[in-house]
Amino acid sequence: MAFPFLWLLSTAFKPPRELAGLHPTWIPEAPTLDNFRQAFAQQPLAAAAGNSLLAAAVSALLAILLATPMAYVLARVRNRLSRAATGWVVISQAFPLVLVIIPLFLILKGLHLVDSRIGLIMVYVVWSLPFALWMLTGYVRSVPRELEEAAAMDGAGRLRTLVSVTAPLLAPGIVATALFAFITAWNEFFFALVLLKSPEKQTLPVVLTHFLGAEGVADLGPLAAAALLATLPSLLLFAVIQRRITGGMLAGAVKS
Repeated sequence: MAFPFLWLLSTAFKPPRELAGLHPTWIPEAPTLDNFRQAFAQQPLAAAAGNSLLAAAVSALLAILLATPMAYVLARVRNRLSRAATGWVVISQAFPLVLVIIPLFLILKGLHLVDSRIGLIMVYVVWSLPFALWMLTGYVRSVPRELEEAAAMDGAGRLRTLVSVTAPLLAPGIVATALFAFITAWNEFFFALVLLKSPEKQTLPVVLTHFLGAEGVADLGPLAAAALLATLPSLLLFAVIQRRITGGMLAGAVKS
């Protein structure tokens, strides 16, 4: 993972003369910010980043609002239905994007939501919901059931137990899951490419493809600069949540 990022970082600061050299170097001899200036001049990166931010933030929020109560039920109610739902969540992660894009497109077309930010957000919510549900189920199972039983014995009702006992313990897991859903939507390319046609609605990953010429020749310096700017938020967020993601998965595996 380090090699592509270091290569991207090096390329983003190289002038055209060094990019065309026969002997590539890791450290630019004459670092320049011209690639960043050209990237913003050639493509609407700020507007595209705003579209990506809107889609990622709203879809992550909706996914958490839906997944949290569902995960609690799956973790606390153990019967055939909950086990079948958990199995479906795991199996759904194996579905390739190309398998669902045509049904999704037809559904959104029927709802007049093709080339719509709302339609894209709905797709992102549906796509991130299974993994968010899986993660949150692991976090709920890591909360000792005895704490809820003790609160009930002290006279706390079901709602007060959930709000005062369970929710605070789940907060780190909810935040980590929300950040994961945000990263997933921020980096997503295929759905945005197919479902959004208007240039002013396109997201950052789609706009990056515009640095490729008609014959597939890349404007390497500005492309590397734009790709670096698009990559940094994901790397920073993943660095924050990677330990919690692993913890949530392991918690679910141990409890199940």
